[in-house]
Parts: sequence; structure tokens; C-alpha cells
Amino acid sequence: MKNFITGLSLLMIALTFGQTKSLSGTLETFEKETKIENLKIEITVDSAEEIKSTFSTEDIKRILDEISEDESIIFKMTCNNKNASSGYKSSASYTVKGNTDDKDFFIKSIKKVRKAAIKYYKNRA
Repeated sequence: MKNFITGLSLLMIALTFGQTKSLSGTLETFEKETKIENLKIEITVDSAEEIKSTFSTEDIKRILDEISEDESIIFKMTCNNKNASSGYKSSASYTVKGNTDDKDFFIKSIKKVRKAAIKYYKNRA
């Protein structure tokens, strides 16, 4: 009986002190801004078909639209090539560095890299 009364007393104390108190006031929220700095896009491909299916310049344009002005951006494409008959591995790497202030020039440069990479695979075939 003594244990029952002690347990009941502890339960009542816990319930009494465990009640939430009414709070009043104002809640202020602040919008947080995400800022991207020094964006680097790096793609490694093994064939011309991968280049065509992996990305388009429209994808890059959408990414650049999300970045604020005056940020540095780097695009790098690595083309791997393995000659099946000799087992010889080779690769070519293309890099474009730019700034978001001149997005059109950056996109034109990426188009040139894409064409050059496709040509690299055509010449290796």
C-alpha cells in the first residue's frame, strides 16, 4: 500500500508539473537565401552517345539561371576512349572557365566543347 501511494503521488506530481503553459507572443520568420559560389560542372563520358544523352545546353542554361551575377563557373568534360583491339586507353579533357556576367559566351563555349567532344569520338571510331 505504501508503494501504491508513493507511485500515485509521483504520478500526480509529474502530471501537474508536466502541463504546458500557455505562451503568447509573435513569431518572426526570416527567409534564407541560398547562394552558389564557384560552380564547377564536371562530366566524364565514354562515347558520343553518352554526350548526347547526358546533357544539353538547355540543362546548363537552367543551372546558370539559378546562379547570381558575378560568380565564377567552370565546365569540364573528360572523354575516355579505350581501343578494344589494343587495350590502349586515351582521354581528352576540355575545360571552359567563365563568369555568370557573360552567360551567353559561356553557353557558346560549352556548345563548342560538346561538338569537339563528339568529333573526338567520331575520329577515334
